[in-house]
Amino acid sequence: MKYKALTAPRLPQSLTNFEEVQYQLEADTSYEGLEVKDIALEDYRVDGLSFRQTIFKNVEFKGTILKAIDLTDVRFEGCDLSNIDLSNAIIHRTEFINCKLMGIRLSDATFNNVLFEGCIINYGNFRFSRLKQVVFNECNLQSIDLQASELNKVSFSSSNLRQAELSGTRLAGIDFSTCEIEGIGARIEDVKGAIVNPIQAAELSRLMGLVLKL
Repeated sequence: MKYKALTAPRLPQSLTNFEEVQYQLEADTSYEGLEVKDIALEDYRVDGLSFRQTIFKNVEFKGTILKAIDLTDVRFEGCDLSNIDLSNAIIHRTEFINCKLMGIRLSDATFNNVLFEGCIINYGNFRFSRLKQVVFNECNLQSIDLQASELNKVSFSSSNLRQAELSGTRLAGIDFSTCEIEGIGARIEDVKGAIVNPIQAAELSRLMGLVLKL
């Protein structure tokens, strides 16, 4: 699916196979034009990595800490990034397609032109992050932590946001009408101006202490 609000990753037609060149990930190092496919990257604890014009396909990240990573023009397809630490990441023109990101740590991260499609992101930590032109489509975001984050042109479509924590995040103009939002954590001032359907409006009335009588 194409998203008019997003700029797709700028990927070259020819990529270098990561395994063939036998790269080892090293701190504060930039990698470009790679295809990383069908492997497990285990127990890496490396800060300041940069990946540009790279595709990760069916890659499993285990026990991995990659703080302050820089991802530009990158696509993740069918990858498992569950429970990895990408705190303070900078993520630009990047796509996550059908990936598992359960419990991922992306606090204090910066996102610009990023697509999450068909992803499982339960319990993901996005606290204090800045998201601009980001699309979540058909994602499971149950119990995600987006507290005290900045949302600018962010879209949630057909996604599960039950028990999501959104306190301290302004939601004006954000359209939740196709999503599940039961039990979200937010303040009255946070949800002012959010776009919801009538059933969701009844759900959010609890934030004002209202008791609905049927």
